Amino acid sequence: MVLRSPLSRVSRRGRVTLVVLAILLVIIAFADRIVDIWADYLWFDEVGYNRVFSGVLTTQLLLFLTFGFGVGLIVALNLYLAYRMRPLLRPHSAEQHALDRYRMLMLPRMGMWITVLSGLVGLFAGLSAQGRWQLWLLFQNSQRFGVADPQFKVDIGFYVFEYPFYRYLLGVGFGAVVIALLGALGLHYLLGGVRLQGAGDRMTAAARAHLTSLVAAFVLLKAAAYFLDRRGLLLGSNPSVENLNGASYTAINSLLPAKEVLAWISLLVAIAIIVFSNAFMRNLVWPGVALALLGISAVVIGGIIPASVQSFTVKPSARAKEAPFIEQSIKATRDAYGLSNVQTKQYTDNTVPPLNLAQDTGTIPNVRLLDPAVVNDTFTLRQRTRPFYQFPAKLDIDRYTLPDPANPAVMKTQDYVVGVREMNYEQLGATNSNWQNRHTYYTHGYGFVAAPANKLVCNGEPYFVAGFLGEHRRQGNEECNAQDDLIKTSEPRIYYGEQMTTYAIVGKKGGEDVEFDRPTGVADAKNTYAGEGGVDIGSYPRRVLYAAHLRETNFLLSSVFNDNSKLLYVREPRERVQKIAPFLKMDGDPYPAVVDGRVVWIIDAYTTSSTYPYATRVDLRGATSDAQTGDGTFAQQRQDINYLRNSVKATVDAYDGTVTLYTFDDTDPVLKAWNKAFGGKLFKPRSEIPTNLSQHFRYPEDQFKVQRDLLSRFHVTDPGGFFGQNDFWQVPDDPNKAGVKQPPYYVLATAPEQTDASFQLTAAMVQGPALSGVVSGSYDKDNRPVLSVLELPDNSAIQGPDRAHQRMTNQDDTARVQINQLKSDQAQIEFGNLLTLPLLGGVLYVQPLYIRSTQANSFPTMKKVLLNYGEYSAYADNMADGLKILTEKAQGKTPTTGTENPPPTGGQPPAGDDPVAQAAARIQAAINELREARKAGDFEREGKALKELDEATKAYEEARRNAGASPSPSSGPSSSPSASPGPSASAGPPG
Repeated sequence: MVLRSPLSRVSRRGRVTLVVLAILLVIIAFADRIVDIWADYLWFDEVGYNRVFSGVLTTQLLLFLTFGFGVGLIVALNLYLAYRMRPLLRPHSAEQHALDRYRMLMLPRMGMWITVLSGLVGLFAGLSAQGRWQLWLLFQNSQRFGVADPQFKVDIGFYVFEYPFYRYLLGVGFGAVVIALLGALGLHYLLGGVRLQGAGDRMTAAARAHLTSLVAAFVLLKAAAYFLDRRGLLLGSNPSVENLNGASYTAINSLLPAKEVLAWISLLVAIAIIVFSNAFMRNLVWPGVALALLGISAVVIGGIIPASVQSFTVKPSARAKEAPFIEQSIKATRDAYGLSNVQTKQYTDNTVPPLNLAQDTGTIPNVRLLDPAVVNDTFTLRQRTRPFYQFPAKLDIDRYTLPDPANPAVMKTQDYVVGVREMNYEQLGATNSNWQNRHTYYTHGYGFVAAPANKLVCNGEPYFVAGFLGEHRRQGNEECNAQDDLIKTSEPRIYYGEQMTTYAIVGKKGGEDVEFDRPTGVADAKNTYAGEGGVDIGSYPRRVLYAAHLRETNFLLSSVFNDNSKLLYVREPRERVQKIAPFLKMDGDPYPAVVDGRVVWIIDAYTTSSTYPYATRVDLRGATSDAQTGDGTFAQQRQDINYLRNSVKATVDAYDGTVTLYTFDDTDPVLKAWNKAFGGKLFKPRSEIPTNLSQHFRYPEDQFKVQRDLLSRFHVTDPGGFFGQNDFWQVPDDPNKAGVKQPPYYVLATAPEQTDASFQLTAAMVQGPALSGVVSGSYDKDNRPVLSVLELPDNSAIQGPDRAHQRMTNQDDTARVQINQLKSDQAQIEFGNLLTLPLLGGVLYVQPLYIRSTQANSFPTMKKVLLNYGEYSAYADNMADGLKILTEKAQGKTPTTGTENPPPTGGQPPAGDDPVAQAAARIQAAINELREARKAGDFEREGKALKELDEATKAYEEARRNAGASPSPSSGPSSSPSASPGPSASAGPPG
């Protein structure tokens, strides 16, 4: 009987049909990719960065072909050798008879099978390699750091640029050899070169030579890996110190020689495998023994001995043994994250407010009372004028120099809460939310809105100075808003913004304007986009392309298109810059600024690496996440890094989408490598940054958060102290969100020992409940970063932010009573940013308190401000009153400025038969008793008074609910028991 393969039974027409179907499947599979590439080419050509598009695409194609062809060729050659080395005569056995059917299938078309199998392997290898284009470009354009590692005296550039690519090459080599070995072994078995049954040898001489050569190649690669591992030891973890990277005593004194010994053993084993398998013994016994010895050596030399050294040599005297390695890790970490030039100053912990506190002219006048994370709804409801206008969930802080309202002839620099009025497509409503309205009519936002960060007017609202729409300015009321735009924009239209997540189709050919522009109070104004940005889609082929790219049939069917039509897409600034420079990390908080009359988005961009020797790694997302992440700021990717530089400042024009990349750190070797990779002109030099733009640069948040996280440990530079970890700090939790880190805040303030106010990003550090330091980041007059630390004494008497918040809200009785009253009136209370301000030898904490009605479309307004300076707290209507209360308390006086009118008689509210008044009188009596207990120093009596105060407060709340009273903070008691300089009230007597 003649055996025929399944394919031989298919007719010629059937085979042609199968081939055609296969080609169609390939076309369909790659059609999307081709469409995306074409659309990307047009987009990059529009933004003027087609060098990036062509560079990345060419590199990906090169890597795909090189690695795909290389790995496929290795597999194909080994399969072909296995085929050519097949025995011509096979012994008769049941095993061989069972394999005959498979041989009949493959032998007639062995070339096709080898091509298909090696092609598939090469395809996956190429797809994997094309994703490593960044590794290759950095390797190809490597730069020198000018700093050598302390162990091998090799330039840091080797580790950052070359080491990762060598690692990848080894990985590809291992994979190719293993796949070739498995494929060759399977084919030798199928063709009879390797047998499991029958008389004689289990393997032919040719098969043995082939397979042992592949095993030897694998071992040679292992030898190369051992040599490379020696350098990799500088990137490991120190087992003696938690969360510290770099080489350790055991790594250098045990693992390093072990890796070298294992590398030489691997070379000898590779030679032994080839020689003993084919030249002398011609069997696999001695090669097997050699491989077993290599495995045992790896376990003993590379595992057991280093573990013994760690346990018996290092652990008993780890502090001394690890000291030089800890010192290297500290130095490398501070260098890698820009901490080597931190300016550390000692600061006092004065807890008594100085009498001249209110006379400070550098910080107090600029204290920010508007919290950009709270007042976004206030901006939206006061400045949107239409439901579809929206401000972001978190507004931004920037500074502008404008005429001083008190003296217009004098220019004054002031920080402002700013935002742009964008389009919120989710608020268009069902009738307006059709395709044509979303993409051709409601195409843009309008206006740059700003309000001074330290000024509140008209019942606690922001004092708007820019971004007015004609129908919405409160004319004639100079107390509530400026009468004209103080920050003028020549082009207020916002086509590119943080909430512009969909595309827009613009352009007209004659006729009337069709885009909604803005409300004017009489009729809605219309507009037609006239910017340079946008991809031309006037031709039908372009519309076909984008119909496929965006999966939208209206590009083919709608009548809105004309010869001048343009498509605006990728309109979110951060996403836009990321698409142009995918090798950079974008800061999570882009911010708008008015530069020369145009609104531009400013985005900080970072270069990173994970292979800086001895530097400690951090999780980028973990280090940058805080209470505001995801709520107005973007979260970073989960990625371990150990090198970070803010090397690029990027801008996006809010009208036409123009993207400009400026070099900011011109000493960064990683940025130099990327610039070289794309022709040397990708980034404009630092010298070309316009002065009017650089005035709006601010210290980047995500970099500051990473540096803050590291400074909590790496402010300790003594190896012994670092090992003990007793002086480590912590990033405090946000007082308003338990278990989440407090975000840093931008403030305009004068640092101690300085005369001029600077715009800085600040954050508190704590050690337990006490404040241990204040970290600040700013730019000097040359726009160079300055990072400074004010370090407080050990066991500082100043409490951290969380304790200060508790003291202001719970232990200050006036604040506690009135806050409870507001809560009982079902008003929503929102605490603003808790600012930590070093001032006059101590620390002033300032926190605004906002009230929001429970009614629909309500917005928060600032009603009170809470202050704390050391042992004293204040609860007042404004900063001036609060500062006065603090200084009066420090002098032992009863505050003459309160948050409400004093009681009419004898300090007691009239009681009569009114239950509410009686309850208020009970509260006042409890407060008086608490004051007397503190003066007497009777802790037991103080505890009873506190308990009575809590019960009286609850009774007061119940009485107000029964009476159906409306919110009225002035109905409660007014005096505070904290008039004396004694300890503040707490939940119980101090112990």
